[in-house]
Amino acid sequence: MNDDQGFWNFVFSVLFIGVFVVAMWYLHTLGKLPTSIVLFDLILIILATFRLIRLFVYDKITQFIRDWFLRKEIVEGENGDLVVVRQNLVSGPLRTIHDLLSCPWCFGFWAGSVTSFFYFLTPLAWLPILVLAVSGVGSFIQVLSNMIGRRAEYLKKKVED
Repeated sequence: MNDDQGFWNFVFSVLFIGVFVVAMWYLHTLGKLPTSIVLFDLILIILATFRLIRLFVYDKITQFIRDWFLRKEIVEGENGDLVVVRQNLVSGPLRTIHDLLSCPWCFGFWAGSVTSFFYFLTPLAWLPILVLAVSGVGSFIQVLSNMIGRRAEYLKKKVED
């Protein structure tokens, strides 16, 4: 890691804390800062956050966003095919953003904060959060079924050998 990368990580940490404090203050001034939450709503927020994390950190459909913070080069492969080579930037604010977008734990703080903020800010956020939560459950079931399928194929091949 470059020497100045610690500085940019610090700047983004302070930015996160600042945005979080301002969001809490704003909810408080509107009288919408919660002191408790119903279990169903908490599960809804958790599942929506899970889906946002998967969407921005792993899914192909948002690869173009992650690519904004990488060095991309198109090269010709061994068999003549064009191959996209993605490389991390060495340092700077774009590197910190890339690190945030490639780390589910790091991005989870931002996603959870945004989801919770909008959930408490306006009832209009309920439907998009519900859709994210339902798709989060679907995504979880898909990952689980893939794991079961791969395990079954592994055991089948092991028996055949």
